[in-house]
Amino acid sequence: MAFESKNPFFNNKSFSATSAPKNDQVHQATLIDYNQEMTLAGTINKTLLLFLLLTASAIVVWWMAFNGLNPMLPTIGGAIVGLILVLIASFKPQYSPVLAPGYALFEGLFIGGVSAIFEARYPGIVIQAVGATFVTFAVCLGLYKFKIVKVTEQFKSVVVAATLAIATYYLISWLFSMFTSFVPVHYGNSMMSIGISVFVIVIAALNLFLDFDRMEKGVEQKMPKFMEWFAAMGLIITLVWLYIEFLRLLSKLNRK
Repeated sequence: MAFESKNPFFNNKSFSATSAPKNDQVHQATLIDYNQEMTLAGTINKTLLLFLLLTASAIVVWWMAFNGLNPMLPTIGGAIVGLILVLIASFKPQYSPVLAPGYALFEGLFIGGVSAIFEARYPGIVIQAVGATFVTFAVCLGLYKFKIVKVTEQFKSVVVAATLAIATYYLISWLFSMFTSFVPVHYGNSMMSIGISVFVIVIAALNLFLDFDRMEKGVEQKMPKFMEWFAAMGLIITLVWLYIEFLRLLSKLNRK
């Protein structure tokens, strides 16, 4: 298969498994025409919509936090529900038109709460993290658009391996810190911890190239329309990860 997903969110081969039939093939007695196929414009529009939904719900929790209300319940609840929706979408991408907006709303609750917590401790950090995230996105998009960075199979393999390694390290560190007195090396503001944060940000940024490539390949393969929501959701997941890592890095630098 020419297009095989490498990101854990797409690792169930949803993109390859849901490719639209060729023009001369029939799917459930209905030919898939252009209006039922994934388009780049449609994917971009849905990404913008998800971003607006995420921002709106984040503002709600932000307002709660700075008006004397406890934001922990929506923050934790948003993170849990958002993760559940991502897992469902990874196995049932055809439900993405419903799951993706739901993810954006609940993840926005999490983002708003986390942002408020960091902002209370380090005033001005949120606007810095938002700016860094958008600049990184713009740079990566430019590098991809002008073919300065090419997404080869080797590139995909390296990025997904590093991503899985980071996820495994975070999970093991969290489990050890929960049940023992172990303090993960990426905690605190040591040079080692800062270096790890920089490395994770680089890997998160490289995942943007995989997201761009998936969108382009999905359009070329004439995938079903619902894959626009699926691809948009994947890009938002990467941007959220990148934003959180920038918050962590900036907080370490502020403590330094």
